Amino acid sequence: MKIDYDNPIAATREIYWVGFYDETAHLHCNPYLLIDEDDIVFIDPGSIPHFPTIMRKVMDIVNPEDITYVVAQHQDPDVCGNLAVVEDVINRNDLKIVAHSNCVRLIRHLGLRSEFYATDEHDDKLILKSGRELQFIHTPYLHSPGAIVTYDVKTQSLFSSDIFAAIYQDWSLFASGDFLTPMESFHQKYMPSNHILKHCMEKFEKMELERILPQHGSILENGNIIKAINHLKQLPCGIDLIDGIES
Repeated sequence: MKIDYDNPIAATREIYWVGFYDETAHLHCNPYLLIDEDDIVFIDPGSIPHFPTIMRKVMDIVNPEDITYVVAQHQDPDVCGNLAVVEDVINRNDLKIVAHSNCVRLIRHLGLRSEFYATDEHDDKLILKSGRELQFIHTPYLHSPGAIVTYDVKTQSLFSSDIFAAIYQDWSLFASGDFLTPMESFHQKYMPSNHILKHCMEKFEKMELERILPQHGSILENGNIIKAINHLKQLPCGIDLIDGIES
């Protein structure tokens, strides 16, 4: 079935992709909405150029003023460069920007007025009004000192930011075909070393995961999850590739 990328796409009944499909680009950004009973969480809201498309899709499914949290999993402009305008559209005094404190130090320079919720100062979790728990895992240097990923306990969904990202010639939102080769290119360019990446993969392989939703590339489900973890565990990247050094 052909996917209509002009509209929001449901990954589950409560999780929606609201990104921009640029047919000429090889790197696609994936903002997500997590819709709970009395809270809406906007994860990695994206860039300024993509803002009109992203916000139109958000408005197709929710009232932006009902968004209570925005999660910035790291500070790159493609992840949260539009935060100031997103904040203006949401327009609520109690909005919280969720990020690791090492990331907060940087994104505060975007001129945000909302309160920051530093994950490492709140036991690396956020409990929504319904009791639903979001857990935050610090993934330092993958590829930012303040990088985190977000785990929704209810759906066993991991929002993995730039980890499991991919650079595609022929992109699709849900992984199919050879999804590992496009993943190699991204990680070899942007991740510092296999030593750091493998340590992270060993954490993930112990988790109960139904799906992985990266900020770039394709959503992984079912058997594709362990395939990706095993592949990245042994992938040389970053400094491993300089002067023939391998971990």
